[in-house]
Amino acid sequence: MSSDVERDDLIWWRQKSVWIMIFLGFSAGVPLLLIFSSLSLWLREAGVSKADVTYFSWAALGFSFKFVWAPLVDKLPLPFLSAAMGRRRSWLLLAQLGVIAAICMMALTDPQQQLQMMAVAAVLLGFSAATQDVVIDAFRIESADARMQALLSATYIAGYRIGMIAAGAGALYLAQYFGSTTDVYHYDAWRNTYLCMAAVMGVGLLTTLVIAEPERGLSPYTYPTGDYLRFFFGFTFSISAFVAVLFLVPSSPHWFDGAMQYLLSFAYGALRLILAAGMGLLMFRILTGLGFVNATLVSESYTQPINDFIKRYGSLAIWILLLIGFYRVSDIILGVIANVFYQDMGYSKDQIASVTKIFGVLMTIVGSFLGGFLTLKFGVMRVLMLGAILVSLTNLMFMWLAGLGVDIIALTLVIAADNLSGGVAVAAFVAWLSSLTNVSFTATQYAIFSSIMTLFPKLLGGYSGTVVESVGYPPFFLLASAMGLPVIALVWYLTKRLGKLG
Repeated sequence: MSSDVERDDLIWWRQKSVWIMIFLGFSAGVPLLLIFSSLSLWLREAGVSKADVTYFSWAALGFSFKFVWAPLVDKLPLPFLSAAMGRRRSWLLLAQLGVIAAICMMALTDPQQQLQMMAVAAVLLGFSAATQDVVIDAFRIESADARMQALLSATYIAGYRIGMIAAGAGALYLAQYFGSTTDVYHYDAWRNTYLCMAAVMGVGLLTTLVIAEPERGLSPYTYPTGDYLRFFFGFTFSISAFVAVLFLVPSSPHWFDGAMQYLLSFAYGALRLILAAGMGLLMFRILTGLGFVNATLVSESYTQPINDFIKRYGSLAIWILLLIGFYRVSDIILGVIANVFYQDMGYSKDQIASVTKIFGVLMTIVGSFLGGFLTLKFGVMRVLMLGAILVSLTNLMFMWLAGLGVDIIALTLVIAADNLSGGVAVAAFVAWLSSLTNVSFTATQYAIFSSIMTLFPKLLGGYSGTVVESVGYPPFFLLASAMGLPVIALVWYLTKRLGKLG
């Protein structure tokens, strides 16, 4: 009898949690391309330079720093909402309202007139979308047992990719339909497009309102209200110190000129970011040392998950973090400039939407399933190596594409190879990240890993427009491909060492 029940549980369309994750995945997939590719085309049509367009990719750094406030989402109850809706649904509702508000703010801002305001709105969208991701990850883990997690992850990714199609291809089709083109820019067309995208987020909002709080969630809040408030204010003061340093320390000096400008600018920017992060951390430690913030609460939120990872992997921890931080560098750096490249080559928004957004996303889904199958058959590290090699090689195909002019068949071929390779690599990479986590700290450790995964590639990607303007597209694609070589060496090294460890 029990075996019949188990067979029924594995019929995916009978699982309410599966449908919930499809809709929440869709909600999570919409914001990302509204910061990246769709926004880059809007800015280019508005006359913004390639360098400034790619700097906007830094607006998505919220996804790379979400581990900083992920424990806040876990530990801090929201007034009224948490009591009425529960821990996860209350934060999910707040995050989704923030996403909708930020998209509307972008819609109501013309980058030709208010480029800085557009940057602020994009940063708010990145922060709100990253918070939504943190809550959905926790909701997924808590809404079903371990036997269902692979199925929930697969359906979440499928929903996420559909959301990306809506925000990528859908936004481009709408902007074209409303009348904005490369030759004739119309702000109203892009305003209406982004307002439509804000309305599309209603899918996730409605899902949050009708679903139930996960039964397998964390225990009720155990600390006094005052501890939670001081924890929140301590976090706020630390972030304020971080932002203050970024504003007070000047941007790259003017003597950073010449062929090495972008490398020196990146190094200077990284040091500036490290200094700001150090000041924020120092502020939080001072407040904890003075007793303003509960030290036990801080330890549970930040210290214990980090110490556990270091204890398990010892001296290999730094090499593991390096691979996490740079595995996708070649892929992400190219992705930041890709839409601008297609536009500069002469492809229309309809062609970009059809080939790179719809067909490309479908190829990524196929690649993800292929990567999952290969991982099960050959092991995660072998497929991790295969993905690294394929991504580096397929980036070279863009050099060939750059010399052809407008050629839909060639574009389709390159997109098929690139997205299939990316899908294989990401599937293996996510499986490897999951294997690194301790079940006692799954949510926090995975948030840390997924944040590090995109931090350095996005920082470097912000300079991709500057590099293209300096050297042109073919040398840039060669450089992006070459960045995959150290990653291949890291995978080889860790395959040997991790095999001996366990």
